[in-house]
Amino acid sequence: MSIVLAERFRNTAVGEEAATLLDACVQCGECVPNCPTFRLVGDDWDSPRGRVSLMRQLFEGQPPGADIQHHIDRCLTCRSCEAICPHGVRYGRLLDLTREVIEPAARRPLRERLLRRALRAVIPHRARFAALLRLGQALRGMLPAALKARVPEKRTAGPWPSRNHTRTMLVWQGCVQPALAPDINAATARVLDRCGIHLIPAAAGCCGALSQHMAATDEARAFMRANIDACWPQIEAGAEAIVMTASGCGSHVRDYGELLRDDPAYRDKAMRFSGLSRDIAEILAAELAAGRVPELPSRPRSPDRRIAYQSPCSLQHAQKLKGAVEKLLKHAGYTLTPVAYPFLCCGAGGSYSILQPEMAAGLRQAKLDTILATRPKLIATANIGCLAHLAEGSPLPVRHWIELFDETLADAEKG
Repeated sequence: MSIVLAERFRNTAVGEEAATLLDACVQCGECVPNCPTFRLVGDDWDSPRGRVSLMRQLFEGQPPGADIQHHIDRCLTCRSCEAICPHGVRYGRLLDLTREVIEPAARRPLRERLLRRALRAVIPHRARFAALLRLGQALRGMLPAALKARVPEKRTAGPWPSRNHTRTMLVWQGCVQPALAPDINAATARVLDRCGIHLIPAAAGCCGALSQHMAATDEARAFMRANIDACWPQIEAGAEAIVMTASGCGSHVRDYGELLRDDPAYRDKAMRFSGLSRDIAEILAAELAAGRVPELPSRPRSPDRRIAYQSPCSLQHAQKLKGAVEKLLKHAGYTLTPVAYPFLCCGAGGSYSILQPEMAAGLRQAKLDTILATRPKLIATANIGCLAHLAEGSPLPVRHWIELFDETLADAEKG
């Protein structure tokens, strides 16, 4: 049945878009088994079907209150429901619109407001986050066990190649990855250098995803515009692509064109910007198909190369690149263990692990249980948020898959 918008939403951009998205949902429930929060708590209001019902009530005129806010907050934005939906409901976009309506209308407790403001004041700003992380790492030995587990040990970066090539690409830096795991982009540069590509750090900051998913839409758009402006000279100079090594950032940057479609000054640039965004798995797969990746010797099967790959939701559901990384890891000679329920989220969800710590911990443990049951030597992933969240509770090392590919190429060069 078609939605009847409340008076305050009629003839508004948010209301009309929400109505179109809501009308696509027929409440069939096929999405429910794929929802990680439903599987964890067993509450239909914490499933996509239940949340869509609450959204419909909201846009039909029910006042936004703590109840709907509670269930919307507990959604990971993993978009696993989108991947299984037979009617193509764009649940992720609907969720953003709902948050945009609820946030100013349903006042949060002071503690929640302060925490959210603190996250937005620190995480998207690379220098602030790095300074706070370094302080935590310096004091790590004196911290209580629970807090110590949340402060990762310092990681270092290997050399960045200095050779020039006629082909150039930008690599997204993001906000937290340079401090948490600086070798991810350095390893990417080394891999692409072997393919004849010069990788340049993009002159951009936070992609804006954290602000977008916390209903700070004006702030998110400001980040998007600033990033387009910062990278535009490099794009105009001929950069082939914007390489994404954090799939969470990649899924958001792909949406720049849509999110800025009503901005006449940035609409066309945003479309081009989104079109240049490529996950490193896409780039490397194309280079491999073109025969530009150095040949790897065949290897006998080794227990040391038995790994589990955790596919981030932002890669397999949002960007629809399911299976891309797995093929590359197999090409590099790794044996991938068959992880049960690979479509389920690990619980990282951007700021979710901080705002919903109990839910996030439960989801992480469920993910680790399925991974550890296969007895791998390490865990590989494709997103810094997943990496940090899993590493906090994992007895095994957790690494970005491109680091493993880089090491494989280096070993092959050494013979």
